[in-house]
Amino acid sequence: MPELPEVEVTRRSFASHIAGAGIVQVRMGKLLRWPLGIDPRQLVGQTVVGVRRRGKYLLLDLSQGLLLLHLGMSGSLAFGRLMAAPGVHDHFDLQTTQGTLRLNDPRRFGAVVFALSEQDPVAQKLLGKLGMEPLEDGFLLQEFVTRLKQRKAPIKQVLLAGDVVVGVGNIYASEALFLAEIRPTARACRLSRVRLVRLQAAIREVLVRAVEKGGSTLRDFSNAQGESGHFQLEANVYGRAGEPCRVCATPIKAIRQGQRSTFFCPICQKS
Repeated sequence: MPELPEVEVTRRSFASHIAGAGIVQVRMGKLLRWPLGIDPRQLVGQTVVGVRRRGKYLLLDLSQGLLLLHLGMSGSLAFGRLMAAPGVHDHFDLQTTQGTLRLNDPRRFGAVVFALSEQDPVAQKLLGKLGMEPLEDGFLLQEFVTRLKQRKAPIKQVLLAGDVVVGVGNIYASEALFLAEIRPTARACRLSRVRLVRLQAAIREVLVRAVEKGGSTLRDFSNAQGESGHFQLEANVYGRAGEPCRVCATPIKAIRQGQRSTFFCPICQKS
């Protein structure tokens, strides 16, 4: 599943190209996870003012309303002036005066939803319970510590939930916990303030680095210009079960948490 770095990389790869473009035509393919919510013809004539991100959602601000895009489990966006005829997995084309934005999603867990504003109940249902943005100034240390102190679940599960801080998916939670020297099974409420300070810094560091490297391409992720990510090549623990830790040479361990694979070093992350 594309995580926050992949979504942010995707946003940066087409946002400046589509800003100010007029919508000429909208093509809908097979039904996605949620309905668009309006007749696609109502989008024609509008202008794409800009593109933002909230968690794993891309928000296309229009002259009247906004489109919320989610890539689901396997979705990707492409943007260009010359696009091939849509294929069987191309389920949404936004044709504009500056190029076509296309959503390809083999599993159809992605979505394109229209809302009148970010305060619209339609948008709030998707965005209203999201936690702090880890790459913005609003990622406040005291609030981060306070919220985690109230949670009894294992720290990795709390990070994945997204209601404390958004976008720290499976890959990046494992990597941040390694940098912070915290075992993923440790209960959030039992972590000291000192360790949580390290964790907040590690989350920022990992996500910033992942964006710089173009995200992670484990299967078929690419940005809107077709470029793959390379963060996975320098991962410390994720996907490295049995391989030596880059710090202490102890074999990396893998366990299951909430149906997801978790990777950690049993020496560097003692507790």
